[in-house]
This record gives sequence, C-alpha cells and structure tokens, in this order.
Amino acid sequence: MSAPCARVRRVGLFGGTHGNELSGVLLVRHWQEDGAEIQRPGVEVKPFLTNPRAVERCTRYIDCDLNRVFDPKSLGRPVVEDIPYEVRRAQEINHIFGPKGSDDAYDLIFDLHNTTSNMGGTIILENSRDDFTFQMVHYIKNALAPEPCPVLLIEHPSLKYATTRSVAKHPVGKYQI
Repeated sequence: MSAPCARVRRVGLFGGTHGNELSGVLLVRHWQEDGAEIQRPGVEVKPFLTNPRAVERCTRYIDCDLNRVFDPKSLGRPVVEDIPYEVRRAQEINHIFGPKGSDDAYDLIFDLHNTTSNMGGTIILENSRDDFTFQMVHYIKNALAPEPCPVLLIEHPSLKYATTRSVAKHPVGKYQI
C-alpha cells in the first residue's frame, strides 16, 4: 500500500506558454478578473499568463520556445542584456512557482495549450510513478464522463523535462482543440 499523498496547497494555472494558443490565455484572463470559480478553502490557486510578450504578438514565442527552457542550464544562466526573453521569463516563473525540484515548488501546475491535432481534451503526464497525479486524472476522467478525456504519458527513463509545468511537484499539461 502506497503512502498517502501530501495535501495540495498551491496550484498554478498557466495559459499562454505559446502565445498563439489562446484558449488558456482567455481562461487565465477570465480567472484573473474573477477567480471565484477556481478558489477553494485552504488552497492557493494562481492563474498566470506565462508568455505575455508572445501573447501580445499572437506568436508561438519571441526568441525561443518557453516550453523547452526549464532545464538547469537555462534556469542557471546569468541574467545579461542579450539573454533570450523566454529564458529570462523561465527564470522568473521558476522563482515564482519553484524553485524546480524543491520542497517549496508549487504542488501542481496545469499548463493549458491548444493544438491543431484531433486530440480533443487530452491530459499530458510526464511520470507514471506519480500516484497523486494518477488519482487526480482518474477523478477528472470520471467527472467528465461520458465525454472522452484521453491521457498521454510522455515518460522517458533518461529525459528530464524542461516544460513550464515541470517546475511543479506534479506537472500536468492539458491540450484542447
């Protein structure tokens, strides 16, 4: 029998990691104006626009893909004048929601995306050994039934993910067409 999961205290809801994927942007802006529907007693829920410059230009990114720069090299880069915008933004996000891999990191980050693929509402997971995330996904799937909600596990034994959501203890990506 596995140990009980720690209580979730802080949740980040990310939109705009890719500035041309507007569903998450619209939700985050809505929740920033009126967050009543996402607030729960004892849980801090923070809606957050991850790449505001790319959103403003309605482009995927400014200098490089924000969803690929949460690696130790990028997060540890010195802040200099010519540092790529998304690397600097990753460092800011890591400071607010992390630091990545620490006990102080947010418990859960939902990173909301769009795709042109016919995936429907799909949940993306990076770790098959995360009991909390699997219990949460089971709850979500049951709550959405009979609507389908596929789950895609992108786990790799030696790959360390550099996604925005990887800052959290429990990273979850959500893709919607």
